[in-house]
Amino acid sequence: MRLLRHLTASGPAYAALQPDGRALEVVGDIFGDFQVTNRVVTPGKSLAPVVPTNLLCIGLNYKQHAAESKSPLPQYPVLFIKNTAALQHPGEPIEIPQHLASHRVDYECELAVVIGRRCKNATRANALDYVLGYTCANDVSARDWQRDAGAGQWCQGKSFDTFCPLGPVLVTKDEIPNPNALQLKTILNGQVMQDWNTNDMIFDVPAIIEFLSGSKTLLPGTVILTGTPHGVGFARRPPVWLKAGDSITIEIEKIGALTNPVTLEPAPAKA
Repeated sequence: MRLLRHLTASGPAYAALQPDGRALEVVGDIFGDFQVTNRVVTPGKSLAPVVPTNLLCIGLNYKQHAAESKSPLPQYPVLFIKNTAALQHPGEPIEIPQHLASHRVDYECELAVVIGRRCKNATRANALDYVLGYTCANDVSARDWQRDAGAGQWCQGKSFDTFCPLGPVLVTKDEIPNPNALQLKTILNGQVMQDWNTNDMIFDVPAIIEFLSGSKTLLPGTVILTGTPHGVGFARRPPVWLKAGDSITIEIEKIGALTNPVTLEPAPAKA
């Protein structure tokens, strides 16, 4: 099932996209009991497919990306957290920070996993039972704050407003039985920058969920960003940084394409 979260006159709502192009109204809680009705709706503005309760992220999780970063393969998944306020909708701008300025803003295409029910101490065998579905994510990163000014504290460079676009839809797990067999890519201004497969993950999706839920509860609505393949901007020679006027697309097989323009953070309104 392909669930679109969109804006209606009464607020955000979900619709189930059909193969024939129709959108059917969804009622109920997608993290509990919900139903797809027979009522055809005209979707409004597309929204991020979920409002995360947590944004948990895995770094250095592709073999080729670790190689381009000149980093050894980690023994355990490398965890960092993004501020949930970094969420951004499809089509809305990624803002390059100006107040706490960054001059090295990078892209990262990632498969995002959405947890559907409370999960603690999952095993590899049952980890996917806790998944509601999958979507595309762009783990936008201010490399200067992540690496230098942040003294290696990744959360600072990852948590600026608009630095976590999600979308365009949430695809339920029944349509993606193996999340580690998906082609994913980044397209910047029409040029393919990343083009790889989730089968290159060091820690696959079940392993990530098993690790993150160990002695910890993952709440419904937790979004897990599973790492990025090689081809990121900082590793290119010369480096490629996002700039105002760019258009960036994250595309994942069986899910779709998430596109966002890039702008400068607006100046604060005068009192």
